[in-house]
Amino acid sequence: MLTIYGVYRSRASRNIWLAEELGIPFKQVPVIQHYRTVPAGMLHTQSPEFLKVNPNGLIPSIDDDGLLLHESLAINLYLARKHGGPLAAANVAEEGEIAMWSLWAATGVEPHAINVLYHRLGNPTGEKDPKVADAAVEALRRPFAVLEQALVKSGWLVGGRFTVADLNVAEIVRYAQAAPELFETSPRVKTWLAACQARPGFKKMWAARDAEPA
Repeated sequence: MLTIYGVYRSRASRNIWLAEELGIPFKQVPVIQHYRTVPAGMLHTQSPEFLKVNPNGLIPSIDDDGLLLHESLAINLYLARKHGGPLAAANVAEEGEIAMWSLWAATGVEPHAINVLYHRLGNPTGEKDPKVADAAVEALRRPFAVLEQALVKSGWLVGGRFTVADLNVAEIVRYAQAAPELFETSPRVKTWLAACQARPGFKKMWAARDAEPA
């Protein structure tokens, strides 16, 4: 069975959402970030038991019948390819596009989107700084324009359908929702993200996330 290590309020949400989309059974082992308030007896990212799973001390990780993998986006690419279906690449060209969009979001969007989230809503590692948030919003304008243009053809990123590329990118773009001005100037991005988040797999994951202590 697939085991996913991580709490819902972490990047493990990406893997849990995909597992729900694929309809595959999984076991979730709650592992909380070590810098948060750790309930007594709960595993955290620096717990010796978890470091045996991922010596990087980061979540999420998975154990898929003995195969240990780390890095949330890589995990999703693996799971989609293993289980196939419409979320996976239909050919090698789509595989390249899916990888491209996932890496694009990780490198060009996530660092800035995280700063929007932390410095507008709540920073778990320090004080909020509005100037950092504003700078991040400005840095995101170009990636949002790129994403807006990519959605013109079909409303999805690859193959004219919802794929793991959309899921991976949507879970990163979600962090920028604290900057509504970005979505006002990118209406296709706003519509696309709403469509991603309207999927039953996302809703099930999000309900569990909401039920988890902040």
